[in-house]
This record gives sequence, C-alpha cells and structure tokens, in this order.
Amino acid sequence: MRTLVVVRSLKMGGMERVAINLADAFAEAGHESHLVSFRPVKAPLCPSHASVQQHALPLMRWSRLTVIGFCLELLARWVLNPLFKRALFLGTGIMGGVVFRLWLKRFEKRHGRVDRIVFRGIGTFELVWMFRDTRARYVLENIVRPERASFSRRLFARCLYQGRHLVAVSEGVAETIRQGMGVWRFSPASLSVIPNPCPIAGIRQAMLAPAPDIPAEPYIVNVARMVPAKDHALLLRAYARSGVTLPLVLVGDGCERANLEALATELDIAERVIFAGRQDNPYPWMHHARLFVLSSRFEGMGIVLFEALACGTPVLSVDCPGGIRMILKGELENSIVAHDEESLATGIRDAVANAQPMVKEAWLDDFKPETVATRFMQKPDAR
Repeated sequence: MRTLVVVRSLKMGGMERVAINLADAFAEAGHESHLVSFRPVKAPLCPSHASVQQHALPLMRWSRLTVIGFCLELLARWVLNPLFKRALFLGTGIMGGVVFRLWLKRFEKRHGRVDRIVFRGIGTFELVWMFRDTRARYVLENIVRPERASFSRRLFARCLYQGRHLVAVSEGVAETIRQGMGVWRFSPASLSVIPNPCPIAGIRQAMLAPAPDIPAEPYIVNVARMVPAKDHALLLRAYARSGVTLPLVLVGDGCERANLEALATELDIAERVIFAGRQDNPYPWMHHARLFVLSSRFEGMGIVLFEALACGTPVLSVDCPGGIRMILKGELENSIVAHDEESLATGIRDAVANAQPMVKEAWLDDFKPETVATRFMQKPDAR
C-alpha cells in the first residue's frame, strides 16, 4: 500500500524522530512510504530506510500567498487570539487545510492514490485542521489535560478531534482523551492505541558509532530536552541524595540548562555531572551507560526507554502519567519508582549496587516496526 506520514517539521526532537521511524516502519513492512514536512529547518532529520521518499510543503508560505490565507491569519492573530487563548490555529488552519488538499491531489496524480495518511502531533493538526479524509489518522503523542472546560478549549477540541480517527501512543494518553471527550464535548470517529515503533536494527547499528567524548568509566545517563516537563531538577537532587559516585551524564539541551548547571553547583555535584549537550546520535551514549534514568513529570510514551533497552542498557523511571507502563510491564515493573526525590535516589542507589538482568528481546516485541505498521493499516478500533 501507499502511505504518507505528515509532520510539521523535521527538526531534532522526539516527535519528529518518531515520525521518521514510522515512515521507515512502513517501508520495512513493504509499503510505498512517503514523508512530508511543512517547515524547512537546518540539518533536518532524515529517514534511514533508502526507499522512503521525502517531500517538502512550505505550507504557511503557500497559504499566505493566497492572500485569503494571509488575511485569515491576521484576523486570528490580532482579533481572535486576544479574545480566546491559543486561537491562532483558527485562521492558519483554514487555508492550510485547503493548500494541503490541493497538494495531496497533485501528489496523487504523480504517485497514485494514498491508502493511509498519518498526521503526527497536535502542532501538525493545527496547521491543516480544515482538512478531513477517512484515510487520515491523527496521532496524539502526549497526554491532554481536560481539567478546564472553557469555551476556547472546547472549540480547540472540536476543531481538531471531532469526527476524526484518533490514535494515542499509549493507553495513558488514550485515557486522558476519553476524559476530555466528556469535558470538552467532542466525539472522535474512533480512538485506537498504537505505540510508537522502535527501529531496533537501526539503533543497534547507530549505537556502535564512535563517540570520543563518552566517559571511559561507568556512568548513569539521561537523554532528553532540558525543559521543565523532563524534570532534570528532580534527577539532580535524587542523584545527589543517592550518594552514588558514578558520573551522571545529561545528553540534551534546552531552556533549563543554565538553571540545571547552577543547581548542580548548589548541590555540590558539579564535578560528577557531565552536560554533554545535544547529540545527533545519542545511542552510543545510551549503549555504554551502566543505567538509563527517566525523571519526567509526564511522558506520552517515553520512547527513550525502549531505545535504551534496544541498546542493551537497564532502565529506571519515575512513575508518571502517560505511557511508560506500556514499556515497563511484567518483570520490568521493578524498574519503576515513585515520583519523588527519596524514591528515585533509592532506585538509583539500588540499580547501581546490584547486578541488572540482561535485556530480553521479548520486551521490545510490541514496538517492532512491522507490528506497528500493520496496526496503522488495519481498521480503527472502536471508541
């Protein structure tokens, strides 16, 4: 079959990397796989499978060139957005949906009819929310928070979710969507749970690449953007409390880095904490680590956990909303600790002190590319 994965951009990030993994998964499963991004970026991520065909659609530029799209964007930016929080999408997504449909029509004239269209991430939905097609699946990467039933949130949910085939990356994400259906008064056409694919073969090839900056001694590692949601501050405090002398390596960058460096100094662990920055290939850092630790406040799924397992590295995670329990189930439930400083410190101390079991291939079965690709091609689950 012919598949099309649609993503806002191909910048360095977890959601973007998973979009590429899905395009690769379709190709590995024998489908004709296409990948389109809406925003050009410097040094974009690229598929590893040679048969995946990449396309660029500068959606916002084309929408503005229609003049109508430019006027709708201005109306949303200067009139609607001040009245209703996060209302810019109302203007940009109208003409964006029209432009995407015209692009798809031209695409299908050249390549043939598409059997499955997969939109990844809310930011992608927003840009084309007027587009509707029964072949489309809309993947929600993170939990939604239906605590407030404001008019703007109901409007947002009805525009983006109403009558669509939604896919949650974990049961935890799906549960928050079900809660939102009652609070925000929307009804999707279907709601399925399909995990993100783990490109096991590609990860194992990439983890063997040389990385001269990796510490020669055993170390603990975390790979994540340095943003509040990843809660590196909790990790630093727990690491300091644990008394473990193995270095802690933080792979990633972001707005919180300066604060975290100051916190490491304050906790008197700066000499043992290595800020490695963003790495284009984080897998050697995972592979050579003694332990991978996740400290997030929430995770849509927690793809870094199965990436670390694919690298053969034991994992430890705080219990947080989202999908970590889709990965850490069965005997891996012992790798979950309560989401507090003392519990994480104890977990780190115990994991380092005790020999960790070998990673089993069966732990990754649900996330194999061919399994995930098959799920996307099936009829959607009931709500």
